[in-house]
Amino acid sequence: MDAASFRSSLAALTPPTELDPLLTALWLAWNGRWEEAHDAVNRCEGTEGAWLHAHLHREEGDLHNADYWYRRAQREGPTHGLIEEREAMLQAWTEN
Repeated sequence: MDAASFRSSLAALTPPTELDPLLTALWLAWNGRWEEAHDAVNRCEGTEGAWLHAHLHREEGDLHNADYWYRRAQREGPTHGLIEEREAMLQAWTEN
């Protein structure tokens, strides 16, 4: 799925079935479904999953936990807003 199609899908009630687990977790986060996004990202491995995991803890205000996950993701904590970080993830994880 490309980034534009992903953005269009955000108006739906459920994530598209063709999304991989990582993009499903991002879709849930973008739709304000934090608990579901957190559950979904717990099934995602690697640095990409750790990045989204960090983002979710940053969103909830648990910065200590977020810092741990940013280190696991091999990333510095962002200096920009949550939406900008989600956009960066979307660009990194989709066909542009």
